Amino acid sequence: MLDYSKEADRYDASRGGEPRAAAAASAVLGLVPAGARTLLDVACGTGLVTRRLADRDGLRVTGVDAAYRMARMAAGRVPGAVVLGDSRRLPFPDAAFDAVSTVWLLHLLSGAEEARSVVAECARVLRPGGVYVTTVDKAASHDVGSDIDAVLAPRPVRPAVDRADAVAAYAAEQGLVPVGEAGFRGHGQGRTPRSTVDDLRRGWFTRIPPESPLAERLAAGLARLPDQDVARPDPRFGLRAFRKEVHKEIHEEVHREVHKEG
Repeated sequence: MLDYSKEADRYDASRGGEPRAAAAASAVLGLVPAGARTLLDVACGTGLVTRRLADRDGLRVTGVDAAYRMARMAAGRVPGAVVLGDSRRLPFPDAAFDAVSTVWLLHLLSGAEEARSVVAECARVLRPGGVYVTTVDKAASHDVGSDIDAVLAPRPVRPAVDRADAVAAYAAEQGLVPVGEAGFRGHGQGRTPRSTVDDLRRGWFTRIPPESPLAERLAAGLARLPDQDVARPDPRFGLRAFRKEVHKEIHEEVHREVHKEG
């Protein structure tokens, strides 16, 4: 995995910048109930999306990230609302938030067990009736059927831990039920042959060592493509939303209180 503290300075420019952040935040907020008053943005990175989430009137947003330099940048964008913390052990009490988001996190995790633990933590800090929103199928979103994708086809691919069906299963284990989905365009993220070679060289493709023979073969194939600096189509990212079920005991307690007051 990339060292995201080292990536912090170039992260925004290399990931679609403000246009992608605006699209992501708008799509996430479209799945967050209007009545939500608190939202936790897990793995908030540099805070580019977090800041836009916080623009919704009446919504208090908190960001958390494990990479110190990422969290420091986010704190500059959302002052007083960002903490350093591990998504597998969130530093918040149970049922603390009306909504929780993980944007471009689950695909980075080592496997199903780690993804399951992160979803469990998000469910733990979510109040009953609250909504969890997450990106899914991140890697697949970048495969747009271009000539670049054809050259990259022989590469080894790690089984995706953020497949939509897998994420739904992790969520179901925590009493989270599907309530919606959305998509948004990754502005300015269409690959060019030249930028893809650069990604190979810096280890962006985690199953391909940068100095390996396979990396060299793929780089040579990419170098032969036309229009070396012309971007291919942008990816389209997917979101899924899940609601934390309200247990029967809570329903009964609310009913008793309402009946008593009546």
